[in-house]
Amino acid sequence: MKMQNNLPLVSILIPVFNREQYISETIQSAISQTYSNIEIVIVDNNSTDNTWQIMKDCSLKDARVKIFRNKQNVGPVRNWLRCIEEARGQYGKILWSDDLIATDFIEKSILMFEEHNEIAFVFSKAEIFSVNTKRNRTVFNFGKTGIYKSSEYIDGILLYDGLLPVSPGCAIFRINDLRENLLEQIPNTINSDFSMHAIGNDLLLFLLTANRYNSFGFVNETLSFFREHSSSITISSPKAKLIVMYEISKIYFISQHRNNRPYIRKFSATLLLKWILFIRNNDLGISEINSLFPCGMWHGINYLFFLAYAAKKALQKIKTFVF
Repeated sequence: MKMQNNLPLVSILIPVFNREQYISETIQSAISQTYSNIEIVIVDNNSTDNTWQIMKDCSLKDARVKIFRNKQNVGPVRNWLRCIEEARGQYGKILWSDDLIATDFIEKSILMFEEHNEIAFVFSKAEIFSVNTKRNRTVFNFGKTGIYKSSEYIDGILLYDGLLPVSPGCAIFRINDLRENLLEQIPNTINSDFSMHAIGNDLLLFLLTANRYNSFGFVNETLSFFREHSSSITISSPKAKLIVMYEISKIYFISQHRNNRPYIRKFSATLLLKWILFIRNNDLGISEINSLFPCGMWHGINYLFFLAYAAKKALQKIKTFVF
């Protein structure tokens, strides 16, 4: 990219806790960006392994690496927020401490931001790779590189389970939007502490930011790499819990920004199928589907939409087995 001195500062944000196995490689993927106007903000959530020492060694080798350490473990979401608090860039890219990004991730995503200054965020395709197997898979193959309406993200997530990210690990945002839209807590009916399990806050960041803008950007290249291992949140958390927490974050967004009877009934149809398949026999103390909704928000289910949604999911499952 030419004339980089005229381009904005980008903060690569790495919250970390006990990742001595992976943190050095993650930091190196940030340092290796072709876009040079970056700072790398790493906040250690009071790790008990060698993570902090590795961070110190990296910071001595590259002045762009800025390291911080919490005096005590504050939970994952508060650690994310500490990263954002310490950032000085115009844009922020959250990089999980066990993941990687391509060398040109920042360059290609910032170019899209600079050419289209009214987009909410930019995300890319991602590759999920396992430390135990060689079976890698590509996700978020959304379409051609370009600009899309924000409604395609919002409705895609809420009503259609589209090929869309829920984690900011493959995306980049404005710092101001990260500060305003990454919530520490999400109001809910089951007394769940979202600051501590960090499931749903990430999706809500996307939804709230998309709702503020007319469009978002997508780069049809694999620029993000998610490491799959036994201690990652998506692997270590029970499936029912993952689904419930993400559905609660959707319900909160709908209550604030799509609170009309027809929309809620369609969303409830998608939730019903997940309830039948995954949630019904849960250990979260949830006995009825409508108990996930705030008082007065439950309006029943659009069963025609449910049938169409169930048929679509079944067809997707068949294609997976056939191809």
